[in-house]
Amino acid sequence: MHTDVSAALVAPPIFISLTAFGAAEVHRHGQLWFTRLSQEAGADGIEVRSELLVDVARELPAIAAYVRETGLRVVYSSAAPLWSADGTLNTAALDNALAASHALGAPRLKMAIGGFNATSNATLTALQNRLQATKVELVIENDQTLDAGTLPALQEFFASANTQGLFLGMTFDMGNWHWTGECPLQAAAALAPQVRYVHCKGVQRLPQRWVAVPLLESSAPWRAVLRALPANVPWAIEYPLIGDDLLAVTRREIDQLRNVAADMAGRCGTPSSPNKRPA
Repeated sequence: MHTDVSAALVAPPIFISLTAFGAAEVHRHGQLWFTRLSQEAGADGIEVRSELLVDVARELPAIAAYVRETGLRVVYSSAAPLWSADGTLNTAALDNALAASHALGAPRLKMAIGGFNATSNATLTALQNRLQATKVELVIENDQTLDAGTLPALQEFFASANTQGLFLGMTFDMGNWHWTGECPLQAAAALAPQVRYVHCKGVQRLPQRWVAVPLLESSAPWRAVLRALPANVPWAIEYPLIGDDLLAVTRREIDQLRNVAADMAGRCGTPSSPNKRPA
């Protein structure tokens, strides 16, 4: 029997990290307003950001009601590090993030490892116990810090966690590697088995700093990075979405990402990784 492999491929769901709309605008309108805009523009999901919440008790239930009504998918991102600078598990931040995820109805929580070090291994059991008591999946992000955003730091963390039977997925931010002076292609090759979620972020170098830009304006090899990562995990826009007609801008960027995914699927003919798992 003939099987159409291309038909079996599922395009990655396209999310929007609400920070893409800019902190000032999100604080002015609120994350529910941008959740509605994202859904109108055709996004499959959104990422709610803890650092942009103004009134947690009001905003999270309102967003939760909207995503239930529309079927929009949702990830919760906590800006607090999992481990404090001294290597102790930041249990208050973790518990707050898990509570917020439950209030939002988010099945996935994103955090960075913060100050995880060799002394932190003894706290992995406590982390595992907290996660086992919840239905929330924790995914670890490479941030823009040397403690939590470099390949050696993340490899050490995942090796320690995996050894203890704590298998966590990863949010792979393809732009952040530039802030830590590392190669995103090398990181993708090393960490692909852990990746469950991708932050799509183009970069350009200004005289004194890196800046995030749309993928099509990026000076980095972003297509090669995406090809090195698992197929069909969600892609989230985390570069600036700016324009007089913000709905049209957002719709255009979503469509462009879907076109990129379709082009990659057509060129490959098969999924880019056997490591497939529902998002």
